[in-house]
Amino acid sequence: MLAISRAEDSVAPKSILQIDGLIAFWDFQEAEGQPRMSQGPHQFALQEQNGPIQRVQEGVFGSYAARIRLGQFFMIDRPDVGALNQHGPAAQVTVVAWVRRQSKSHWQAIAGLWDETRGQRQYCLFLNAPRGTKASEMKRYPLSNRVHGHVSNVGGATPGEKYCITYSSGATEIPLGEWVCIAMSYDGQASRVYVNGKLDSLDDYNPFSAPGGLFDGKKEGSPFTVGAVHRSNEWGNFFGGDIGGLAIFNRALRETELGQLAGEGAATE
Repeated sequence: MLAISRAEDSVAPKSILQIDGLIAFWDFQEAEGQPRMSQGPHQFALQEQNGPIQRVQEGVFGSYAARIRLGQFFMIDRPDVGALNQHGPAAQVTVVAWVRRQSKSHWQAIAGLWDETRGQRQYCLFLNAPRGTKASEMKRYPLSNRVHGHVSNVGGATPGEKYCITYSSGATEIPLGEWVCIAMSYDGQASRVYVNGKLDSLDDYNPFSAPGGLFDGKKEGSPFTVGAVHRSNEWGNFFGGDIGGLAIFNRALRETELGQLAGEGAATE
């Protein structure tokens, strides 16, 4: 089984809060209409966008999760992103999310600093690139319904390309309606994606070589968003489903650490 079973009545495990490099952890226990507050060394408030985001039962790190409907998302404005702003030639990052996917939409953004409209890309965890139909597309988009770990050291499109193509892609199809722990890490040299704590190897796509660090958007850079990014002059790449946990780290976690995280709050079935 891919999915993870939910925790009946748990709270943020101390082991998550004690992992070196933690920036912030959210368990999404707050009621709709309220900011979602992080735990850990830094306190961040995820603000609802496009209406109140529903709180539903059957969470991962407690009784509840946030149900993000297509068109909704959370955001932290750029002036307030603080330590989430991982950038520079030596930058590293890990994004871990516990999600229950409901939508089949392509390119669903989970979390990161990623503004395509203004060329302010840094890092972002995505779901479900569309499977290519042409030979040239199949090389970059071999499978649909997978996890993708996007990174950029230039902010804009990859030189010589129309879009940013520096991202890893996993081999495992992410199901609908089941809790799954997905993650991306970047160690300054390569992007990797994980499913339920295991490296989701796929030929040359995971790990995916991307040396050079992460773009520095400075004051004008991207906000931190959960469930959407700005592209083509409007908000899009909407995630549709439930999110029960989100953790951001300032280093590339090891597979053993991600395996531990995948089992926290919800044991693997």
